[in-house]
Amino acid sequence: MNSLFRQIITTTKSLISPFHPKSHKPFSSIFPLTPQDLVFLQNPTTPQPSNFSSDAISIAKAIDSTPNNTQWGETQRVLRNYREKLDVGLVSNVLKIVKNRELGVKFFIWAGRQVGYSHGAAAYHAVIEMVGGGDRRVPDEVLREIREGDDGDEVLGELMNVLVRKCCRNGKWGLALEELGRLKDFGYKASRATYNVLFRVFLEADRVDSARLVYDEMVGNEVRMDEGVLGCFVYRLCKSGEWRDALELIEKEEVDVNAELWMKMIMGLSEASLFDEAMEFLGRMRCGSCIPNVDTYQVLVRECLRKGRLGMCKRILGMMMAEGCYPDRHMFSSIVHGFCKAGEFSYAYKFLKKMEGYGRRLGYVVYNIMIGGICGRKELPTSDEFELAEKVYGEMLDAGILLNKINISNFARCLCGAEKFEKAYKVIQEMMRKGFVPDATTYSNVIEILCNSSRIEMAFLLFEEMRRNRVVPDVYIYSILIDAFCKAGLIEQAQKWFTEMIEGGCSPNVVTYTSLIHAYLKARKLGDADKLFERMLSQNCIPNIVTYTALIDGHCKGGNIDKACQIYERMMGKVSIPHVDMYFGQNNSGTNEPNVFTYGALIDGLCKSQKVSEARDLLDAMLTNGCEPNRVVYDALIDGFCKEGKLDEAQEVFTKMSSRGYSLGEHTYGSLIDRMFKDKRLDLALKFVSKMLESSCAPNVVIYTEMIDGLCKVQKTEEAYKLLLLMDEKGCRPNVVSYTALIDGFGKAGKVDRCLELFKEMGEKGCVPNYITYRVLINHCCSAGLLDDAYSLLEEMKQMYWPLHAASYQKVIDGFSREFLISNGLLDAIGEKDSVPLAPAYSILIDSLTKAGRLETALQLYKEIASSSQKCVAGSTCSLLIKSLCLASKVEEGFDIFADNLKRGGTCELDVFFHLILGLMKLGQWDEALQLSHSVCYMVNHRNVK
Repeated sequence: MNSLFRQIITTTKSLISPFHPKSHKPFSSIFPLTPQDLVFLQNPTTPQPSNFSSDAISIAKAIDSTPNNTQWGETQRVLRNYREKLDVGLVSNVLKIVKNRELGVKFFIWAGRQVGYSHGAAAYHAVIEMVGGGDRRVPDEVLREIREGDDGDEVLGELMNVLVRKCCRNGKWGLALEELGRLKDFGYKASRATYNVLFRVFLEADRVDSARLVYDEMVGNEVRMDEGVLGCFVYRLCKSGEWRDALELIEKEEVDVNAELWMKMIMGLSEASLFDEAMEFLGRMRCGSCIPNVDTYQVLVRECLRKGRLGMCKRILGMMMAEGCYPDRHMFSSIVHGFCKAGEFSYAYKFLKKMEGYGRRLGYVVYNIMIGGICGRKELPTSDEFELAEKVYGEMLDAGILLNKINISNFARCLCGAEKFEKAYKVIQEMMRKGFVPDATTYSNVIEILCNSSRIEMAFLLFEEMRRNRVVPDVYIYSILIDAFCKAGLIEQAQKWFTEMIEGGCSPNVVTYTSLIHAYLKARKLGDADKLFERMLSQNCIPNIVTYTALIDGHCKGGNIDKACQIYERMMGKVSIPHVDMYFGQNNSGTNEPNVFTYGALIDGLCKSQKVSEARDLLDAMLTNGCEPNRVVYDALIDGFCKEGKLDEAQEVFTKMSSRGYSLGEHTYGSLIDRMFKDKRLDLALKFVSKMLESSCAPNVVIYTEMIDGLCKVQKTEEAYKLLLLMDEKGCRPNVVSYTALIDGFGKAGKVDRCLELFKEMGEKGCVPNYITYRVLINHCCSAGLLDDAYSLLEEMKQMYWPLHAASYQKVIDGFSREFLISNGLLDAIGEKDSVPLAPAYSILIDSLTKAGRLETALQLYKEIASSSQKCVAGSTCSLLIKSLCLASKVEEGFDIFADNLKRGGTCELDVFFHLILGLMKLGQWDEALQLSHSVCYMVNHRNVK
């Protein structure tokens, strides 16, 4: 075995074939080879059996019919008849047909001796294939036999060179080395083609050290490297950072460096992230009078994009286009994609428009890359980014280019996120006008987005449009709509769709059933829920853990916490619970063990039912059963303890939550801070606010309002006002609840002038006061004797278009705490006629005006409220007004109010009768006074008898 073979074997013991599936990435997959690079590896076209000539078939039959291989001389006489017809094609075809390998070798030797014929590449390949070369070792005796013939040395040398190359081509680099060793053992030298192909094999296998050994032998034998192989070598050297060696190699080979060679070196440096060196090589390329072409620039741009070197990429693109080189279509798309992926949408768009200015047509792919890049991310785009997306979308429409199905969904989602619901609804229509044919998936995606944005009316209209376009809704679309309408409380419509889908042959799945059952339970329609559950089981639709979780959550929200607990116990393996056994009729396998969402639903239900201790026990059971609580579970428990005033227990849960790596959310911080202010633990509340800010959880308007209200309760109204200014400064706009809480705080501190200033400021900031705000401010104005201001506020309140019904009134008081409403006498203010309670506001002002002696105004207000459909003013207010009127000798007006109050079902205090009698006496109406006196005595005696 020769020395080179031993050296290479020593350095490549662990090397697997470069063509093996587990081998390194071949060079050809990195830099595409040209056909010229592979000329020396190409086989001549193999003729098909049907194309073999009759001469080839006749010769092969003559050879194979030679008996016992001993009468070869007789066969040669037959072959002489074909000497004049011999050519490389005929010989190679015979070798492919002949079955006797030994006689085939004899034919090959015989043919090579004939005058006027010499073997070519096809003949060499054919004889190698025949004897098994390229896949296994050619026997030595075959080689010796070839050598013994006339011109045997020349033929054998060429044959073995072809054999080495063939082994390389087949990926048998080890066998190639063995054959190279035998070639030398026979006294031959490897040809230039053989060295080059062996060299390339080691480069492709990423064995640069082995390739160097081959190169050293090539230099020793004065064999020069092919240009293509040289390009591969300098690429590998540059990629490994040995660019100086690459330049020395080129100098040693005395090669004129052309654009292709420069490009391979620049490519190697780029892949090694040596961009500064790559740019230096680009400069050398120019200095050598070799102008970089578009391929050279694209190599650099491609690697810059792949490595995220966008600044360098911009620089190269600027140079490239300044020299009149423009990216091809694929590179253009890659550049836009690369910058969009990095979030540089503005640059991507500018580049897109610049290319358009150079005559590049902006097609379907580039536009979809832009829209997909901006809208296809998990998080919604910023306002500037989305404005750009809309601009690109408009250009697409003008150019008649369509969004793909995925980007229609992405764009519609972002439109909904920007609250442009009408435009989201119209996206499919606009695409259809451009020739887009939507399917059920397209509609379902946009319908789901609209439903998730609570735009169920638009989702319904889009569903109707889908049916008009003869797109058949599937179970997924029906389930989306049914779930959305159930969550909106529109169970009747959801049930209609449920019936429609069944009648249309679309079978509901477990998701469909679960949504509707959950809605029935929350609406306290237990019978309908149970009936639907039984139908579900009868259709062999097996409930899953989501169904059982929905059952528990539905019963909790429907006020049936005991049944929810029973379902949980049954899930935990309790043998029989009569009230809930129906839910487990076909599912006793125990596979539906409670998960974190099941526990979360039940813990939340227990907390809202004031059973916080049981909820904490359930948390402990959850941990014992190996179910890790999530933040929602902890939040529910902390909120429950806070609402019950058990701050210490809430902090214990918070500590346990923090130890398990969870951070508080806005809602939980709000619950804790609110409780701390109510307990007047201001220092602790401020510590939690600091902790909240440290965890990058900015307070929302609810938390700010709770803090303002808490500060007011401890008489720190100026600090509360500063906090109001701070929240506005930090971009959290105060709402009507924030302002009302502070107005109430100033009022209770006796600073009514500040209340009025804040009320004015509130209007200037665009925050519209509601009924609660007016009630609170009127009350404080009356208490401070500012009756004209109070009267003006009442008049202003009447002119406002307040909601007429209790359902709307509930929205008005939403956001105010129960404690705040009770403290201002607002909780039970809604009258029996289900209208907005204006009477209490009248009562406050009438009472104050009466005490101030302004009886005319008070009487006017009383008549005004009495003539409306509202419940009349409070009885105490009526009594005070009647007394004051009688004392002012306006007994007739007093009697009118007395009669009106009795007519409305009201009652009066006993001293009201005394003042009425006294008033009659002052007017000299003794008979009437005496009659009323007897009536009062009779009433009192009758009451005492009872």
